[in-house]
Amino acid sequence: MIIFTDDNNEDIRLDTYLTEVLNNFSRTKIQNLIKNKLVKINGQDKKSSYILRDGDRIDFELPPEDIVKIQPQNIPLDIIWEDENMLVVNKPAGMLTHPTSLEKDGTLVNALMHKYGDNLSDINGEFRRGIVHRLDRNTSGLLMIAKNNRTHEYLAQEIKDHKITKKYRTIVNGIYEKDEDVINLPVGRNPKQPHKMAVVADGKESITLVKVVERFKDYTYLELTLVTGRTHQIRVHLSSLHHPVFNDTLYGAKQEKVSTEEQVLQSYFLRFTKPFSDEIIELEIEPDEDFKKVLRYIKDRSVKL
Repeated sequence: MIIFTDDNNEDIRLDTYLTEVLNNFSRTKIQNLIKNKLVKINGQDKKSSYILRDGDRIDFELPPEDIVKIQPQNIPLDIIWEDENMLVVNKPAGMLTHPTSLEKDGTLVNALMHKYGDNLSDINGEFRRGIVHRLDRNTSGLLMIAKNNRTHEYLAQEIKDHKITKKYRTIVNGIYEKDEDVINLPVGRNPKQPHKMAVVADGKESITLVKVVERFKDYTYLELTLVTGRTHQIRVHLSSLHHPVFNDTLYGAKQEKVSTEEQVLQSYFLRFTKPFSDEIIELEIEPDEDFKKVLRYIKDRSVKL
């Protein structure tokens, strides 16, 4: 199996990264694979402590008994756009993008494999078939899916070169004062809570453009454009400014029991160049039902208060 790393995988130990990718393997087992020279970086043997760089090629072999096959499942897909090389799907909130060691069913990848079989890129391994970029479980909206490795590489490079426009809509706690803003704060792994990200001095450059859509009492409706695409970037940036995403308890929001128990965040706009052509594709979707319910909730509160 071959995996190519990108700038979101930089500065991570080799064993840590492979434990995330090979979700069914323990870190100890990963370290044994590396020790037994079943993992190579750019054709060379490395230690478990090797720090990954952007563009590293990871080749590894798995014992046959350890190869986990993801089961295709007949789960409806909301396909917004499609051609012979890729598709854009509207992922619902609550659905994992790809399987993990704990959850191997009900994910977007299970649904994609039912519809497309092996006609999906496998650059990022069996668990992440077709997945070029991810959305958190409770973030809904537009995701690009590659049907082959050539298209996957093309789209990954376009993302890296900031040639793809991705816009999100969200509701945050508090009144965001500036009508338009640029958040330029470095994001990296939270040193005290590794499952979280944080604004840290030695993090990667991370830029989010902010535009206020509407203000309410105690809340603000925002449009956000990603210039970079770090893990949890929007959630971390807004939380660091004391405006956590509505219901994003992981990053400091209070729990409000309305329609959803997690963050209200939707990827609603994509602009990209159709692979291997000059055609510009622009896609936009309406707010989903969870988002509409939260909007009604905060509007009612604003009137009543």
